[in-house]
Amino acid sequence: MENESFGQKVKRATFTFIKRVLLVALLLLACLLAFWQWGVYEEGIKAGKVLSVSQKGYIFKTYEGKLNLETFGALKGTSPIAESFDFSVEDDEVVKQLQEVALSGERVNLHFIKRYVRFPWRGDTNVFIEKVERLK
Repeated sequence: MENESFGQKVKRATFTFIKRVLLVALLLLACLLAFWQWGVYEEGIKAGKVLSVSQKGYIFKTYEGKLNLETFGALKGTSPIAESFDFSVEDDEVVKQLQEVALSGERVNLHFIKRYVRFPWRGDTNVFIEKVERLK
């Protein structure tokens, strides 16, 4: 190493610097992807009647559903699209509950979370139902 020329020292230092920059960039990318995967943007409850629950997808099979909000006031009668709420479901137990209430036509409260980014292996939307609360 003592016989190493100035050019070789610069080349080794540059290589080490590039490795460190790439490592930091990779770690930042991993943190960003983890945040997008598990970060929650919004939590809330939507009330209405479940219209449909189905499994969709070519490669990634995900459960998707639609809730009729049964709105009143300004949105009443404007458009069926404005009165519906699309969602995805990850939990099989929640899917079973949603299928039951869709068949019975009863009014429910759906507890949901909204994530920052939609990934194709999670669902068609970035809104996920966490819990079904049946109303008596």
